[in-house]
Amino acid sequence: MEFFDTIIQISDSAVRLAIPLLLACLAGLFSERGGIFDIGLEGKMLAAAFLSAAVAAATGNVWLGLASGIGISVFLGLIHGVASITFRGDQLISGVAINFLAAGLTVVIGQAWFGLGGRTPPLSGSGRFANLEWPVADALQDVPVVGPIYAELISGHTVLVYVALLIVPLSWYVLFRTRFGLRLRAVGENPGAVDTAGISVVRLRYSAVIICGVLCGLAGAYLSTGLAAGFVKDMSAGRGFIALAALIFAKWRPVQALIACLLFGFLEAIANRYQSIDTGAFEIPVQFMQALPYILTVVILAGFIGKAIPPKAGGEAYVKER
Repeated sequence: MEFFDTIIQISDSAVRLAIPLLLACLAGLFSERGGIFDIGLEGKMLAAAFLSAAVAAATGNVWLGLASGIGISVFLGLIHGVASITFRGDQLISGVAINFLAAGLTVVIGQAWFGLGGRTPPLSGSGRFANLEWPVADALQDVPVVGPIYAELISGHTVLVYVALLIVPLSWYVLFRTRFGLRLRAVGENPGAVDTAGISVVRLRYSAVIICGVLCGLAGAYLSTGLAAGFVKDMSAGRGFIALAALIFAKWRPVQALIACLLFGFLEAIANRYQSIDTGAFEIPVQFMQALPYILTVVILAGFIGKAIPPKAGGEAYVKER
């Protein structure tokens, strides 16, 4: 029974850790399905995490913080859109620039605003998202098997966790069962054919960029006001890049993206729980455990997942034929 409780605790932690990855992965999914590669997921998450925590700390209202985080993420996304769609610049360079911009400005503004070395004050009360307890969770706590699963794994998360999980089937429906989704996927594959049909390629790609910004804003806000209780320097910790690796692993599909992000979250949860493992014959060092999610990222990017074919027009600026 102790082993089962350990598995539940690790799984609960894995879900919490997977949520920012999942939201960022879905953000990249919409963007890349529309033909816009976005290396700037990391920067948008970081900026959203900072502004969400900063506004929540200043106002005591986490919802204002959430709105601010989404707003700055969409703003940075539009900058990326203007650079890569309107001016047809290099999408990778634009994304990297956003990452550098966010990494620098969050520390500088944070220090000027709060004087805490780039951190925000600790959040509490209405300044952060509280865990939601589902009905009869306490009563079922001691029921074997079912109780821990319901009371710890299903219940007890913040509202953003449930929102993120609901976005997965919603994303699938939008992309594969709506006219907008069909057009967006077509823009990522053959923008010329979409343009010939009289549909605006620019409008669709900007729509993808805005959706990407909203989802990155949710991811960043969750990091600083849901998963943690405030912002610290570089708190996104490469999650934007891991989300891109998960997107490749998922082959640009929402449900597979959920599975990939849960896998990353599970490895990170194991690394957090078991700082070192003694097998008897030898000891696995803490550094290896901490590197597990990143090792998996390298393995995925090395191509050990079968053939992953990105959208054909991804990363290419579209020039309208006259």
